[in-house]
Amino acid sequence: MAAGYLDILRARHATRLLAGTLVGRLPSGTAHIAIVLFTRAEGGSYTLAGALAAVYGLSTAVGQPLLGRAVDLHGQPRVQLPASVLSALGMALLALAGLGSLPLAYAAVIVAGVCTPPLEGGLRALWPKVLGHEDRVHRAYAMDAVAQEVMFTVGPLLVTVLVSLWSPAAALLVINAIGVLGALSVVISEPSRTWRSAPREAHWLGALRSPGLLALLGSFFFVGLALGSITVAGVAYADDHGRESVYGWLMAALGLGALIGGVAYGAWQWAGAPERRLRAIVALLALGYLPLMLTPGVVPMTVLAAVAGVFLAPAIACSFIVVDRHAPRGTVTEAFSWLVTTFGVGAAAGTALAGPAVELGGTAQGFAVAGAGGVVALLVLLATGRVLAVPGRTAVAVRVSENDRNGAVEPGFSSGHQA
Repeated sequence: MAAGYLDILRARHATRLLAGTLVGRLPSGTAHIAIVLFTRAEGGSYTLAGALAAVYGLSTAVGQPLLGRAVDLHGQPRVQLPASVLSALGMALLALAGLGSLPLAYAAVIVAGVCTPPLEGGLRALWPKVLGHEDRVHRAYAMDAVAQEVMFTVGPLLVTVLVSLWSPAAALLVINAIGVLGALSVVISEPSRTWRSAPREAHWLGALRSPGLLALLGSFFFVGLALGSITVAGVAYADDHGRESVYGWLMAALGLGALIGGVAYGAWQWAGAPERRLRAIVALLALGYLPLMLTPGVVPMTVLAAVAGVFLAPAIACSFIVVDRHAPRGTVTEAFSWLVTTFGVGAAAGTALAGPAVELGGTAQGFAVAGAGGVVALLVLLATGRVLAVPGRTAVAVRVSENDRNGAVEPGFSSGHQA
């Protein structure tokens, strides 16, 4: 198992690109908690903190596919680094100007959100060029999903450490400065500098003209909804048991399950169409969410949370493969960015739905939103099975890799996004 991941990390540029992307994404991965802590330290209400964080999230959702399309058209360095700098400047404006002028504060988080660089999609577009073989790329997708879980665990911890050592304003400044350095490390690398998207058909819909991609996005909206609802229901469960630490245990168990699932998924050699495999994984994901409605004691609930997390990272990793297969030629970064956006919007919707569900029906109803989200995600995949069965750019059995100067062929491999 470990040998397969070490093989990837030993590939030239792979460790640097993975690490640089994770560091570059620290600002977006920690922005919500950093904004809330900063707003409260400045004397703002929880309502204002939530509003600023929500505006940042919506702005990011708008910016990701637009910047992803710009990357496909103009290359990574010309888009990723300027966007990272502008996003950091937006957060710096918030940190330095404070909440004295609310319109300025909202403008700052809008700039920071819209300009968040699409490093996630950019990395997934680079993996085929760096790793070459399809099985290694698929394993890299799984490793990428696992690394995200680590970032979402370590990132908030880093913010709280910076806040305790200095201040929330300093945390905003430091995290975003680190993010710029991460983006810089990626874009000055040889794979990023030389990567070019394949020629694309001019179309205002861009990646969204792919029916298969739309089907996947529809499903992952509800996967995001399920995950977002768990964060709220988990808080309600902790309140029911009178200990805030219970929430931390539940989230840690969820993350641990995702780590285990992602590592196991990437270590296995999978056969067959990834679309069929994705349906099975999402079915297991939904099945894992449903028992959370039982809300048993803390120990069994923590075990249930770990089980519920096991299939999350595999679902995400498999979705990366499906995106690559269905994205129209020349739109791979934009397509990956749409997946990020849809998942994020779904999580926000889940957070919004779980609150009223808890207030009206109790904690179990909050977890019922998660279960329903998982079931609907599966139903979308089942209803669109015919659409997903027809890949976009990969319908040809054998293709010539665009970055192979010797013209070697790679059976069954999508190369439309390589340099």
